[in-house]
Amino acid sequence: MMDMIQILTDEFQVRPEQTKNVVELLDDGKTVPFIARYRKEMTGALDDQTIRRMALRLQALRNLETRKEEIITAIENKNAMTDEIMQNVEKAMTLVELEDIYRPFKEKKRTRASVAREKGLAPLAELLLEQNPDSNPLEIAEAYLSEEKEITDTQSALQGAMDIIAETISDNASVRADMRDLYQRFGTLGCAGTDKIEEDPEHAAVYQDYYEYDKLVPRLQGHQILAMHRGEKEGFLKININASELLAERTCTKPYLKDNQSAASEFVRMAAADSAKRLIIPSTVREVRNALFEDACQKAIKVFASNLKQLLMQPPLKNTVTLGFDPGYRNGCKLAVVDGIGKVLDTAIIYPTFGDRKKQEAAETVKRLVETYQITAIAIGNGTASRESEAFIAELLPEFSHKVSYMVVSEAGASVYSASELAAEEFPDYDVSLRSAVSIARRLQDPLAELVKIDPKAIGVGQYQHDMPQNDLKTALDGVVEECVNAVGVDLNTASVPLLSHIAGINSAVAKNIVKYREENGAFRNRQELLKVPKLGKKAFEQCAGFLRISGGSQPLDNTAVHPEAYKAAEALLQKFGYSLEDAAAGKLGALNEKVRKSGAETLAKELGIGVYTLSDMTEELRKPGRDPRDLLPPPLMRSGDVMEMADLKPGMKLVGTVRNIVDFGCFVDIGVHEDGLVHISQLTDKKFVKHPLEVVKVGDVVNVTVLDVDLKRKRISLTMKPQKA
Repeated sequence: MMDMIQILTDEFQVRPEQTKNVVELLDDGKTVPFIARYRKEMTGALDDQTIRRMALRLQALRNLETRKEEIITAIENKNAMTDEIMQNVEKAMTLVELEDIYRPFKEKKRTRASVAREKGLAPLAELLLEQNPDSNPLEIAEAYLSEEKEITDTQSALQGAMDIIAETISDNASVRADMRDLYQRFGTLGCAGTDKIEEDPEHAAVYQDYYEYDKLVPRLQGHQILAMHRGEKEGFLKININASELLAERTCTKPYLKDNQSAASEFVRMAAADSAKRLIIPSTVREVRNALFEDACQKAIKVFASNLKQLLMQPPLKNTVTLGFDPGYRNGCKLAVVDGIGKVLDTAIIYPTFGDRKKQEAAETVKRLVETYQITAIAIGNGTASRESEAFIAELLPEFSHKVSYMVVSEAGASVYSASELAAEEFPDYDVSLRSAVSIARRLQDPLAELVKIDPKAIGVGQYQHDMPQNDLKTALDGVVEECVNAVGVDLNTASVPLLSHIAGINSAVAKNIVKYREENGAFRNRQELLKVPKLGKKAFEQCAGFLRISGGSQPLDNTAVHPEAYKAAEALLQKFGYSLEDAAAGKLGALNEKVRKSGAETLAKELGIGVYTLSDMTEELRKPGRDPRDLLPPPLMRSGDVMEMADLKPGMKLVGTVRNIVDFGCFVDIGVHEDGLVHISQLTDKKFVKHPLEVVKVGDVVNVTVLDVDLKRKRISLTMKPQKA
């Protein structure tokens, strides 16, 4: 029925052939990263995110089409299908519209209207709806009196007829759509605190902004909706949505009330008012609230996904021996020394908060580890005792024989990983806390490789993630992880099972088989060897090969993102300009871009039998084999002392910090104290109006901020990124 290609084309503003090709590729089982990277000629170089959104929208349209077919069949089985109903079903673009159309034909529970119909009052309802000015409803109703049917007076008869009219109005899809529109455009959401506030005032204080709250529905922000939703879920808040009763009644009477001022009109008006209050408004309020919540969730998921992407794509500290420092009090601080490729070299437990003697012993241990392994970076977890641990390390920095810097790293999800089956397999000889120290070190060394081991929801860069539709959240976040892993590529001979399982075409079982094959047969020498891995067939090979790198193997092109299907073209390109594969491996193709430009990209691509997009990507890859797109980003902000407490902060103080999280109303910045400071959306810039913080900042950005206010009691720091007058 629906022309899905046309709908997608219009919604995504692309050419029909782009849409058609994307749909065909998806239906053929091709993965999004593969399509985005290696089928650019077919898609017109659409990016991962666009293709992923098209895939989701395509599935939604197909689900809608399936539901349409079910509804058509159901209505036809009742012999109630008309041309008008069929047209309305075909035109419907949402499930809500469809269900409104189907409502009159659904099997209903016993209602006041169904009871009235059983008593034979449907003809009386029809007579009232005619609103004949010459008829008297009381006289007409007398004809329907029946002791047997328990209709003992005209009022009972008229009430039954009005019940039927009320349900008829309620079943009108157009009326319901107009009522939704009324509440969505002119409704007011009211929120109030409950008695539970007095029972748990400390917890309830989180929602104090909403104890007495009123706002027009169109002006509500997503974070406000999510906060109120959670507050109501926890019993501290009560929410309702209201609109003008007069406008609601008019919405119901407009299609039915005639202007002839007949006596029957008053009964129709009363039935419409009853329909609005009893049948339509309660469900409309639920629908509007659900729509608000779903919209807020989708926006929050987008922000979460964007934050996650920026976090995963943080530049790694390559070839840096790192000390992972998991802070603690009673059970001590756990240390793990990790070499430049993530291998654990040593571990220890220290107690720097147990008095001067223990602190001195802890200092000696740290100095021994730093000097023995020539550690240059220390990653400190931001959990319990983080502030004391940071101060302890800062004091030691001048005592090292070489330069050492540190960074406070988010521990979010570290405990989840440490206690997981995966961590137990990776570190069977270490207890949970030592595994956590290893994870903290590796997060600084290579955020992507380490964080893929953790459920994205636990990474701590979103809001209200536990309130979201979990399937939608998982789909979005898994998509981000897949996009990032494939954008960077992975070393086939060192990648972990979790990292490999996010590569296009590889599932967890195949990833385990790759690692097992590697352990039994040694390092892979070339990509073709992948075909010897159990359960990795030609189709999976096509999808994954271009994203897997082999450094120092038998085929230099295996250390690039050039796909094996294009090796012949790549070799022909090199030969044409007098280069060898060895030149490519050594990075000696600096002039290749200029030579391709002078030859003419279109002419050269045709000569090589490839597309222009493929030629462009191939040229870049050959010039920089083994390149990591994260290397182009600014390095993380490492600190060399100057530890401050929140109490040290004063308004006007200028600091440098790292953006840790982004929400609808601003961003949270790590400025070197235990609490992150908030830069409200209104304080992000004075250069333009900002609709959303993502327009200005992203997770991992190093930014200059000025302290506006410090609330020690509520542990809140207000910052600004706007230039401040001296």
